[in-house]
Amino acid sequence: MWYGRRRTHKLRPGRQHLVDDLLPKLLIADASDTAPVALPPDFGPPDRELRLEIGFGAGEHLSGEATANPGIDYIGCEPFINGMAALLADVERLSLDNVRLFDDDVRLLLGRLPEASISTIYILFPDPWPKARHNRRRIFQADTLDALARIACDGATLLFASDHMDYVAWALAEAGRHADWQWTARTPADWRVPPDGWVPTRYETKAIAKGDKPAYLTFRRLERGETAA
Repeated sequence: MWYGRRRTHKLRPGRQHLVDDLLPKLLIADASDTAPVALPPDFGPPDRELRLEIGFGAGEHLSGEATANPGIDYIGCEPFINGMAALLADVERLSLDNVRLFDDDVRLLLGRLPEASISTIYILFPDPWPKARHNRRRIFQADTLDALARIACDGATLLFASDHMDYVAWALAEAGRHADWQWTARTPADWRVPPDGWVPTRYETKAIAKGDKPAYLTFRRLERGETAA
């Protein structure tokens, strides 16, 4: 199911230590299991808001969000071990206790999370798979939107960002056909400008430095039984 790389260069000893010792303590679930996920005590609903970031790269956005919002819990999913190690370094350095992780394809996790448990979902600068024959590999697909709609609370937010305009158009088309998600934009600024308090990713910063102009799409999970206007 996962088509990207699992790692690039060999990890430095310090980061390998984090993967070996810290990561197992933070894993929300075992990728080889299929049982429903029981959220840890004092993590997530009903007492705390729970957010999900899919494919967090090197973790800048996730660690920034978790630092700025200590009263909100976060699940980060990333199969790329070098990116996972980078985030673990931030978790240790910043003493973040509101982060849990999944180290494989998020689609192995979505069906196991509790229904209506996630308030915000981030899909930020995912691999665009630009060749037409590879479009089916994109994470933003109807099946994924189905799974996200199940775990999203009524009124939950799905934030998608990309500097690849073909993928932006794809995302709008997929969400536009979906019964449970509604694009919230009313003016061009709603998708040209990131939301207030936005924490940029490393990839996003590089793209902007090259002159690319990312799009920031916000979708709302309709209330169960609600029909899109």
